[in-house]
Amino acid sequence: MKFERVIFVCTNERPADHPRGSCAGRGSNEVLDQLRSVLKEKGLNTQIRPLKCGCLDVCEIGPNVYVTPDNVWYMGVKAADVPEIVEEHLVNNRVVTRLVSDFSRWNKE
Repeated sequence: MKFERVIFVCTNERPADHPRGSCAGRGSNEVLDQLRSVLKEKGLNTQIRPLKCGCLDVCEIGPNVYVTPDNVWYMGVKAADVPEIVEEHLVNNRVVTRLVSDFSRWNKE
């Protein structure tokens, strides 16, 4: 089966006292569960595939969600943000800009 989009949700888990934290420690499993639920509810689960993945290397501002082939990174996502992401981005093709990062904190020149 070919999917129109694949959405990777970081579910990396580190110890609670790790200085970078982790997406799982910030609620990414709930984000993934909510994403699966909303996609199924809207009948999009045969077109869009949500997958858990390991570290996306920006844990400090997680949970992180990557939408491909759109090349959109959502950061600091909460389960409550999922309906907006699905409706705006996945249905209406409008990126939810308030959840997008430009990675400027990580670009080292």
